[in-house]
Amino acid sequence: MFNVRTGRGSKRTVDPVAEPETVTKKYKADERAEDDLVREALVLARPGLRVLLNPHKPRRNSFEITLSNLFLFFSLAETVLWTGIKKGPPRKLKFPDPAEVVNALEDALNSK
Repeated sequence: MFNVRTGRGSKRTVDPVAEPETVTKKYKADERAEDDLVREALVLARPGLRVLLNPHKPRRNSFEITLSNLFLFFSLAETVLWTGIKKGPPRKLKFPDPAEVVNALEDALNSK
């Protein structure tokens, strides 16, 4: 900005900068409900089963269930029980039916 009368530039005022807000990802209600339904179905099928939600960063807009044999936080063997990565649209197809996941779990455990 150049001031014509005095030949000098005018002072610039600095706009107050708002502090950035902390952003936490909130689950959508339907995603949380799907997580809980599958978790409950797996625990009912195998009472001693330990279910972890998202030990690694999840894929966006999809649901994947993996059976892992964990030993001191290292995965020895992983078997994919269900994946919705290549399914859909519609988005509804990317989430499994809990009974389907329980059947896949039983098949995987019986084959070992």
